[in-house]
Amino acid sequence: MLNLPSNVFSQSAVIPFKNGNRGIKILLIKSRKGNWIVPKGIIEQGLTPQESARREAVEEAGVDGEVFNELIGEYNYDKWNGTCNVKVYLMMVNKEFQTWEEDYFRVRKWFSLEKAIRKVGKPELSDFIKQVPNLLRKDKSNDKVQVVQ
Repeated sequence: MLNLPSNVFSQSAVIPFKNGNRGIKILLIKSRKGNWIVPKGIIEQGLTPQESARREAVEEAGVDGEVFNELIGEYNYDKWNGTCNVKVYLMMVNKEFQTWEEDYFRVRKWFSLEKAIRKVGKPELSDFIKQVPNLLRKDKSNDKVQVVQ
């Protein structure tokens, strides 16, 4: 019989990207422990996972944009005496704020695709970032979530 943890927390995350002069750029932020990560958080009641992840990007990284509907993948990690299940989406950044809610302790930095793959600590996140070029080759014209205000 499968033992599932009694506390499962549903989270969503975005991989923020933009097209730079030398290819795709990925935005990473520093965690409280100093690791490079992507914006993520608990899925807020009344919001879709994509809308909630977009809101986390604004709060944690000071960026806004369009979140693709397509789920890139999921991963789990242990926290809060339970397990967090994280759904990961792609977000095309179209706005960067000079100041944002968590700018007093969060560092954000744009990396090349290759460097972002190496910088993130979770193998699952590295694998998801590797998928970005192939995901962008797909026709996404009807597969975006509008920006939540």
